[in-house]
Amino acid sequence: MKISTIKYFIMDALKSLKRNKTVSIASVATVAATLFILGVFLLIVFNVNAGVQELGAKLEATVYLKDNVTISEKSAIERALNGVAGVSSIKFEDKNDALNNAKKQFGKDSESLTKGFDKNNPFPTAYVVKVEKPEIVSSVVKAATGLKGIDKINDGREIVDKVIKITNTLKAIGIVLFAILISVSLFLIGNTIKLTVYSRKKEIGIMKFVGATDWFIRWPFIIEGMLLGISGAIISTGVLYYAYKLVFDKATSALLGITLINPYMILSTTLWQFMLGGLIIGALGSSISIRKFLIV
Repeated sequence: MKISTIKYFIMDALKSLKRNKTVSIASVATVAATLFILGVFLLIVFNVNAGVQELGAKLEATVYLKDNVTISEKSAIERALNGVAGVSSIKFEDKNDALNNAKKQFGKDSESLTKGFDKNNPFPTAYVVKVEKPEIVSSVVKAATGLKGIDKINDGREIVDKVIKITNTLKAIGIVLFAILISVSLFLIGNTIKLTVYSRKKEIGIMKFVGATDWFIRWPFIIEGMLLGISGAIISTGVLYYAYKLVFDKATSALLGITLINPYMILSTTLWQFMLGGLIIGALGSSISIRKFLIV
């Protein structure tokens, strides 16, 4: 394809957009709204996942041992825990370690709350198992359950499970909303192209009469749809970036201790993904419209 031909297609598409300003603006706004809402849900999911991963790094399973646990039983427990894939570290905590940790947690009240514990320490010995991912905790519990010498096993899976369920729910809602908004975007872009086709029926007929190919006629309409999609993508990315940066800056300055992904990720990654999405939405909407309504 010649450069002059490509230039002709682009100029023809731009002229068409000017002729149908109102519908074109509505199409751009719909694509922008679609990608913006998708972006909001993606940011929520990404941030929740980041929080879950950070929580997973801090998450640990504590395997408490009985007071009468034997050396052979301890060895069997250690082998079982070391055999779990995804375990980052295993630390043995004796009674004194447990008492010292309790004193740190109690703070100012530690002396009164732990009075007499130095002579008669009630805390059990334990293995503190740290994992790489939250899902690994269940494997640790499964490996340790039923072994002799274990008193009980504590883990924080309940909190992580709830967060994961919330993440999955958000993903499902995002998919449904995105599907609805994609349909609306395709409909509006299709209508924009239809208006252009109807207004240029005579011109298209003449072009066919003098030997223009179907694709020569179709390309300006496809480019028009792609321009609508890209415009919506750029607008949605800009709004999403500045809105999220405002939230990010406030959360950071407030020192809430929340793990948030950097807003510059939107510009470095999301912009190109949204532009690709806008191109696909625009080209698809145009193609569907032309296939159904372009009679040449």
